[in-house]
Amino acid sequence: MYVIVEIAGQQFKVEKDQKLFVHRLEGAEGDSVSFDKILLIDNDGQVEIGTPVIEAATIRAKILKHLKGDKVIVFKKKRRKGYAVKNGHRQLFTQIQIEDINGKAESKTEEETSTVEAESNGETV
Repeated sequence: MYVIVEIAGQQFKVEKDQKLFVHRLEGAEGDSVSFDKILLIDNDGQVEIGTPVIEAATIRAKILKHLKGDKVIVFKKKRRKGYAVKNGHRQLFTQIQIEDINGKAESKTEEETSTVEAESNGETV
């Protein structure tokens, strides 16, 4: 089972117990966070696509640690003009681990199905 979820403005394909790096999130290490912008759920071939999101679906993740990414160097130069500027930065990331995926209400129980069928046939249950 995998899910496509939007976290901090980016879309990720995640599965249970997967670790991933996302842009810095609020919260301390060890805290649990929840995401509700689920765009797609694939449950062993049963694909459910949101319009634009799936309303009843959530993902729970645990913040493992906050860290910085590799240094990114930004170098600007205009030849023959004596202009050269060197800047850089390190992007702030948060490592999270997906703990639980709560999809939409799972398939109806047999009792609920029989009740719905009986009502549609005009019978009283």
